[in-house]
Amino acid sequence: MKELLANLKTQALVEIEKAKDSDALYQVQVKYLGRKGELTNLMHGLANLSKEEKPLFGKLCNEIKVALEGAFEAKKQSLSSSEIEDKLKNSWIDVTAPGQTFETGHIHPLSQVQYDVEQIFSSMGFAIMDGPEIESEYYNFEGLNIPSWHPARDMQDTFFVKDEGHGNDSAAKKKHGRLVLRTQTSPVQVRTMEKYGAPLRVIVPGRVFRNEATDASHEHTFNQVEGLLIDKNISLADLKGVMQEFLTRLFGREMKVRFRPGYFPFVEPGIELDMSCTLCGEKGCRVCKHTGWMEFMGAGMVHPNVLKAGGIDSKKFQGWAFGFGLTRLTMMKYGIDDIRHLGGGDLRFLEQF
Repeated sequence: MKELLANLKTQALVEIEKAKDSDALYQVQVKYLGRKGELTNLMHGLANLSKEEKPLFGKLCNEIKVALEGAFEAKKQSLSSSEIEDKLKNSWIDVTAPGQTFETGHIHPLSQVQYDVEQIFSSMGFAIMDGPEIESEYYNFEGLNIPSWHPARDMQDTFFVKDEGHGNDSAAKKKHGRLVLRTQTSPVQVRTMEKYGAPLRVIVPGRVFRNEATDASHEHTFNQVEGLLIDKNISLADLKGVMQEFLTRLFGREMKVRFRPGYFPFVEPGIELDMSCTLCGEKGCRVCKHTGWMEFMGAGMVHPNVLKAGGIDSKKFQGWAFGFGLTRLTMMKYGIDDIRHLGGGDLRFLEQF
C-alpha cells in the first residue's frame, strides 16, 4: 500500500509538470483528485484496512493529497502567467478605437425644475417643507378659510378616501372630517404655522390631485409649489421683489411681473401674478394672446382666519402666500405641449432632457 501511494505521487507529479496548458492540467487533476480519481479511490479503500493500518495510511494519503494540491496550484499560476504573456505577444489592440458606451439614467424634467426652484428659494432664506398627500378636510379646506358651505369647494373636484384617519375621538373626527387626496399644497401652510409659529419663510413642493378630465393641459395628478412668508411689516411689495428675482434666476434672463386682482379664499386681498412672456419678450405672440404677459400663479396676503387656524396672532404678524404649478412651469421652461408626456413614462420623450 505504501509503495502504491509513493508510485502514484511520483507519477502524478510527472504528469503535472508535463502539462502544457490549463486544460491538460485540469485533466490531470481530475485523474488523481476527482471524485473518481485514483487517489480518491485509494482513500475510500482505507475502510477495508485494519485498525492499526488505518491511521498510518490515512495520514500518508492526506500528505500526498496536500502535496499534489500544492503542485497543481503552483503549475496553474505558472501556466496562467505564460498564457497571458503569449496572448499579449500574439494579440493586437487598437488603442484608438472608441470604448463601449454605457447608457446612464438622468433626472426627470419635473425633478430638475423642482431642484432649481428649491435651490433658488433656499438661497433667499426659505426652508423646504413637506406634508402628507392624504389630508383631512380640515387642513385641506376649513383651515384655509373654505368651510363646507363655501362655494369655493365646487372649484376643486376632490378624491375622497373611505378610511377613517382620526382615531376614535369624536371631537377630532368632527373637526377634521373625511380624508381626501390633497387638492393643493396649501394645507402645509397651517401645519407649518402650528409647528413653528412666526416668523416663517417656507416653500412646499409636492404632488396634488384633482378629479379632472384628462387632456393635453389637464391631468388628475400634477405638481405644485406653495410659498409662505409671515413676519412683521410684510406687504405685497416684498412678494413682487421675491418673485421677480426668482423668475429671473430660473429663466436666466431679466423677467418682469405684474399683479391683477384675483380671488382665493385663503388670502385677502388676492392677486393673480403674471410674468413677461418667455417666448416673445413682451412683444406679443399667440402663446401670450398678444399681450406680452403669461399668467403664472395666484397669491395674496394671508387671510386672518388662516393665521388663526395656524395659531398666529394676526394683529402682530402678517404675511403673503403664493402657489404655482410646477408642472406648468416645467412645460413652459422646456416647451412641452402635452402634460401627459410628463407622467407617461415614454423613454423617447424623457431621454430628450
